[in-house]
Amino acid sequence: MEPVQRLIVILLFEGVDLLDVTGPPEVFSLARREVGDAAGYRVVLAAAGPEPVTTAAGVRILPDLTFEQAAAGAIDTLLVPGSVEFDDDRRVRAVADPAVVEQVRRLAARSRRVASVCVGAHLLAAAGLLDGKRATTHWSTAAQLAAEYPEVEVDADPIFIREGEVWTGAGISACLDLSLALVAEDFGEELTLRVARQLVMYLKRPSGQSQFSVPMEPVSATRRIEELRHHILRNLSGRLTVPDLAAHAHVSERQLTRIFKTELGTTPSAYVESARVELARQRLESTDETLERVATACGFGTTDTLVRAFRRRLDTTPTDYRQRFRTGPAREFTLPAAVP
Repeated sequence: MEPVQRLIVILLFEGVDLLDVTGPPEVFSLARREVGDAAGYRVVLAAAGPEPVTTAAGVRILPDLTFEQAAAGAIDTLLVPGSVEFDDDRRVRAVADPAVVEQVRRLAARSRRVASVCVGAHLLAAAGLLDGKRATTHWSTAAQLAAEYPEVEVDADPIFIREGEVWTGAGISACLDLSLALVAEDFGEELTLRVARQLVMYLKRPSGQSQFSVPMEPVSATRRIEELRHHILRNLSGRLTVPDLAAHAHVSERQLTRIFKTELGTTPSAYVESARVELARQRLESTDETLERVATACGFGTTDTLVRAFRRRLDTTPTDYRQRFRTGPAREFTLPAAVP
């Protein structure tokens, strides 16, 4: 294999999600367009054999080289896409084929950095690359990831997370945000913003940007927790401590925490904070309210508490967030349909 400055290897396997494979190369290609050969990026697709691979979308892709060939040299970045299957009730489950997991483990040892796209995080976890690390994935499989790999600290909220030289990204279009972050690490913000503009991504979203709105999360299978979620979202400006929530749900505090972890993959306090940050985000995006008014309306009490929550959840400040994401007229903070 001809040595290159930044060899990016993307795994191919049967049933892989198409956009996970095709999205990142566009980012690296545009980086090359902006700075020419100085980028040093060469993107190749690696599969078990030289035959075309059929993606989940039915589109067939021809690999550039085999896993054996990819393992023969040094890899700058290993990108691991994902694949899902559906059960009889149309519920989504991530797939982690043992043969693919073994190749992830093998190629990761040859790589400077490793990044998963969407549910590819399940392959990294199965390969032991996320043990003791914080990681994200598509929201639809976050609970599965947490249940199957308890040694991984799963955070379903951010668009992407970096832990050392291991990166995990959320779903679908977030693969572009993750790829932009990799370019930013290599070349800095200026080039990254130029690439984002070429992609008509007017805003390069920070890693802490939430991949979904709290009110639009998948509903819980438990009626009691689903009713409690509605109670929280209707009373964000009020008192929502764990004892208060446990009393409202008529369960012990310990049982409440256990149910939240099982059903929603988080703690009651973390869920309340996420919901309050989401409401604050919407008000900052769509109104000219002062930070004091936003903090009060969203249950934070003080602007200091609001700022700390934003730094913790979004890695930014309310003021910076408003400057980047201010849009237009206020949107209604809607609730999901109740469980029948």
